[in-house]
Amino acid sequence: MSTRMNISLERDAFGALVLVDAQGGREAVTPVRAFPLSAPDAGISLVGADGRERLWLDHLDQLEAPARALVDAVLAVRDFAPTLQVLHKVSSFGVPSTWHVRTDRGETSFVLKAEEDIRRLEGGALLIGSASGVQFRIPDPKALDRNSRKLLERFL
Repeated sequence: MSTRMNISLERDAFGALVLVDAQGGREAVTPVRAFPLSAPDAGISLVGADGRERLWLDHLDQLEAPARALVDAVLAVRDFAPTLQVLHKVSSFGVPSTWHVRTDRGETSFVLKAEEDIRRLEGGALLIGSASGVQFRIPDPKALDRNSRKLLERFL
């Protein structure tokens, strides 16, 4: 197991995660998982606003408990991806369009800005990015009900 790192992380007034270096310099960072599905607690990069890595963590266990709690909280929000179960209706078959759906987290609606926001994943799964940034997963589009598949196919 890797040794613990004594780094300082905190939240700023806007809720952003801030890395504080040994000289007291502060920079907003975003934790990014290298292997979100196969090793979610291993390979975490703290990335600055310019997209460049500021700190690499071999494993989340390297962090002291308070810093780990902050990183875990940010990753939980970042990784939030409800599973779309039923596509009730869409406002139009062009984009942007509003989709009314049922997910594993309940009923909701979202705006699909562009057809490119529907990404095909390995094994036929889909990831749909909403205008608000929430990602909706469809693990197996063929498992959706007939009406949902019919509506979805208009966008694929």
